[in-house]
Amino acid sequence: MVWLSSSALSQAQAPNTNSGSLPSLGESSDLSVLKERRIGDRIAVSVYRDPDYVDDPVLVDYVQGIWQPLMAAARARGELNAELDERFAWEMFLVRDRSVNAFALPGGYFGLHLGLIGTVSNVDELAAVLGHELTHVTQRHIARLMTQQSRQTPLVIAAMILGVLAAGKNAEVGNAAIVGGQAALAQNQLNFSRDMEREADRIGFGVMTDAGFESRGVASMFEKLQQASRLNDNGAFPYLRSHPLNTQRIAEAQSRVQLAASEAPQPTAQKELAQSQSRVLHAMMAARARVLAAPGVDGLRSMLAEAQRRPLPLAAPQTPASADNVRDVGTLYAAALASMQLRDFAGARTFMGALRPFAVGVPRASDALDLLAIEIDLQAGTPAALASSARFASASNRAEVLVLARALLASQRAPEVSGKLQTWVTANPRDAQAWQLLATAYGNQGQAVRAIRAEAESRAAQLDYPAALDRLKAAQAMMRSNPASADFVEGSIIDTRARQLESLIKEQALQEKVDR
Repeated sequence: MVWLSSSALSQAQAPNTNSGSLPSLGESSDLSVLKERRIGDRIAVSVYRDPDYVDDPVLVDYVQGIWQPLMAAARARGELNAELDERFAWEMFLVRDRSVNAFALPGGYFGLHLGLIGTVSNVDELAAVLGHELTHVTQRHIARLMTQQSRQTPLVIAAMILGVLAAGKNAEVGNAAIVGGQAALAQNQLNFSRDMEREADRIGFGVMTDAGFESRGVASMFEKLQQASRLNDNGAFPYLRSHPLNTQRIAEAQSRVQLAASEAPQPTAQKELAQSQSRVLHAMMAARARVLAAPGVDGLRSMLAEAQRRPLPLAAPQTPASADNVRDVGTLYAAALASMQLRDFAGARTFMGALRPFAVGVPRASDALDLLAIEIDLQAGTPAALASSARFASASNRAEVLVLARALLASQRAPEVSGKLQTWVTANPRDAQAWQLLATAYGNQGQAVRAIRAEAESRAAQLDYPAALDRLKAAQAMMRSNPASADFVEGSIIDTRARQLESLIKEQALQEKVDR
């Protein structure tokens, strides 16, 4: 299946048996780029509303650190043409699901289960999966598949996809969305052909290695999938059902890895250091994904028990990226975050102290621990010692900006937050969480009109244009009823944005009529 969302989606899938020939890379599709984007946008609106959609700034930044080099490599290789680059969303959704899965949606949207992040052993394995999914979209596999197998309208296609997504959570809802024979039709339409899988393997491999990731990540990821396949897959690996393995795919992957290894230069000391640091950071992020995947109270307690069985390090490890030390990093990070969620803040700080030696000389891991320490202080209701004004002013990555913004808001420092976030959302207008924090900062300063406008922008960033327009109209009504609250500049912005959204909503309504 091309796309999967949420936990039980695996129940709606079956291996693809289509072995038909694949159109050439240059062959056009009846589904235009704009139509495919519209389908993706309709699905994205539902994904944003889903309670299993996760916007964790720390994990999102980590995934983006892998995703952006892959995108850059696809551009440099000519796999991502200018039209797709401009018109598609290229947005990654994180999904709160413990199963191992990643998926492509129409229009340049992608999904990544927390279970996959928590299962892969290193950044190279994750890059191998994401490079494969990216290739499905750059090669227009979704559009080509729909052209081959269906003449359904874009609106019907979007509805059918959403029905399959809903069926993954609730069979009755899914059956209501896709009734009778349409369910089987949708299932067949959402399966990649074997040739498409091989094409994504081949091109995706080149993309991920050109992006600087190790080719062995492909081999080790295939080994994991092959082992799960031998065990007949108990449902924890729905990726196998959407991307079924066969001997040809495995043999070709092994051949590529062997060739790349034979041609690769000897690693420099600098590269070995970077890989060592990458393993430490990945261990932390994989642990974070496992905790945020909502394992339940018993699952959190088992993470604590595992950490408590390990002796705490008394000094900085001499080899921070050894296998044992990497396991310790993941175990201790999971225990610290799990303790925080169980509201055992003293325990969380103890595990944090044990983690610090592993981050010595690893800047990104050290920064990740600082953010976790701030999160623990926030949850405990104590001032975050590491949330300084100077650090917030110089923050440049999303995780640091948003985590520090929360800490400063909790310390009643809203003016600092609004100033920084105003600059941030100007550069990142699609950052819904930043807009929501900006709304809180304005509200804390008694700037109600600005707060409502920021709330509207947060809704618009998640493509919910009617809700965004409602908030802008509420701001306009407030300015009319209370002229003292009016700000001429802000009022002009609100009026302009309201007209823009009204135009977008009308355009969508007209397009839906055409697509029916």
